[in-house]
Amino acid sequence: MAKMQPGCRDIELVGSLSDNESMGRPKNFSREKVLEKAMPVFWKHGFSDTSLQELERATGVNKSGLYTEFRDKEDLFVACLRHYIESQEKRGLLTKEPLGWKNVEAFLKNGPLNKGEQQGCFSVNSMREFAILPDEAYAVVTKNRELLERLLALNIEAEKPKMAPSAIGEMVLSFFSGLCIERNLKSGKASSTRKIENFMTALRSL
Repeated sequence: MAKMQPGCRDIELVGSLSDNESMGRPKNFSREKVLEKAMPVFWKHGFSDTSLQELERATGVNKSGLYTEFRDKEDLFVACLRHYIESQEKRGLLTKEPLGWKNVEAFLKNGPLNKGEQQGCFSVNSMREFAILPDEAYAVVTKNRELLERLLALNIEAEKPKMAPSAIGEMVLSFFSGLCIERNLKSGKASSTRKIENFMTALRSL
């Protein structure tokens, strides 16, 4: 059997220690902060037009760091979607007691965001790219819209309308999606408020 040369074992040990240190090195970033910083980039450019370099610049985390936490760009996008939806649910716009038209109006007026590049709704915006998004993103958005429809129906049912609450809820969600798209067109707040108030007047008569 060939004898190992004196220096070879030292090199092997150093390489092994280096690998172990790399594998065991604690990450120096917060997952939540990465999502908070990556989401506006996806929101502004869309999934397709967002590059890895833009995500690295926005988050301050390099490619290897991002891919340690997320499988790929698709996984990061889906995580951003989940994070956004969870943050919206925490606002509780449709769960405040007493349930009724007041909650529906608050949802329409305060649901679409107006925060710099973050206009409208990240979830609604993502629907424009369903053809190229991973199935998981489609499932996340669809599940959220089903939840919103149920919450809207509960609020509408509390007002005892003549029309089926679920049907009115579908109308409200479609109107909400339209409002979100208009925010990307930089429509004025006064214009949106007027449309919402007219829409609410029509809803109350159903």
